[in-house]
Amino acid sequence: SLSQHVNQTSSSLSRPPSFPPHSQVVSVFIVLVVTVIILGTVVGNVLVVVAVFTSRALRAPQNLFLVSLASADILVATLVIPFSLANEVMGYWYFGSTWCSFYLALDVLFCTSSIVHLCAISLDRYWSVTKAVSYNRKRTPKRIKVMISIVWLISIVISSPEDGNETTRQECLINNQTWYILSSCMVSFFAPGVIMILVYCKIYRVAKHPRCANRHSSSNVDSNSSSQRRGELDDIDLEDRGCEHYLLPSPLPVRSRQMSLSKTKVAQMREKRFTFVLAVVMGVFVLCWFPFFFTYSLHAICRENCTIPETLFDLFFWIGYCNSCLNPIIYTIFNRDFRRAFKKILFHTHKGT
Repeated sequence: SLSQHVNQTSSSLSRPPSFPPHSQVVSVFIVLVVTVIILGTVVGNVLVVVAVFTSRALRAPQNLFLVSLASADILVATLVIPFSLANEVMGYWYFGSTWCSFYLALDVLFCTSSIVHLCAISLDRYWSVTKAVSYNRKRTPKRIKVMISIVWLISIVISSPEDGNETTRQECLINNQTWYILSSCMVSFFAPGVIMILVYCKIYRVAKHPRCANRHSSSNVDSNSSSQRRGELDDIDLEDRGCEHYLLPSPLPVRSRQMSLSKTKVAQMREKRFTFVLAVVMGVFVLCWFPFFFTYSLHAICRENCTIPETLFDLFFWIGYCNSCLNPIIYTIFNRDFRRAFKKILFHTHKGT
């Protein structure tokens, strides 16, 4: 992982296999906790994937972003965390130099892809707020899949195996050069994080000050799109009530306008709720990973002058991994459509979702 024995490298510490880093009790505790994290991550994110593909309320094209994000978390739990756990408990790298290189690359890839996914989601929502009608018409499954492919391509380029990685018989260490640490932290976390926060601030500003004139010019929305988007989470329109009448075609009878207005209000409420949910997802991601990336960057800048306790560094590292199991919990707590879908999957209830 990104944190693989950074402190050990700086102090030239190398534990032989005969001296495990933790007592037996602590090792058992770590194994139990991490096993729960792995199982929670896999089960929770598989539920997210199944829910999006089986629930009518979650079948909007843009929710494919959530499927891809959940897939990245599943891959973290199956291809990265088990090896990090073994390394933590045994105190040395058991799996050879070839897998070490892949393991380090995969660790950086999945972490980077998570935040780049969140960036793409925030941009998607911003475009759909500022260009509500035109962008929503273009927001097809094919277009979203292209965006997801670009997200993964960017992540792969950023995480390409680095020649400076060190592999010995007992250690699997990522490139410890200052330039690499700072550039990887900037590209993998800080820059996308700043972009994501700025975009969400803009979304909030647009939501607070809707542009009624722009909506008036695009009031003749295709009536077919309303049935296509019925039940979607992301039928993006964060307008004020004072602007709602601009969304309705004027030739409709009063009763039809009232029904359309009611559907529009439902869509607006869903959109506002899910915009909040995604803001929570992004905030939790930043909170989970910021301590690690901050201390990792600090280590690169001042080295021996600001020694970071190894236990604290390891704690920050594992808190970052915990983020992989949190998104399904956030969806469950804050979104009714996901709650209903999860309940239907787990308990085979047949109420419409």
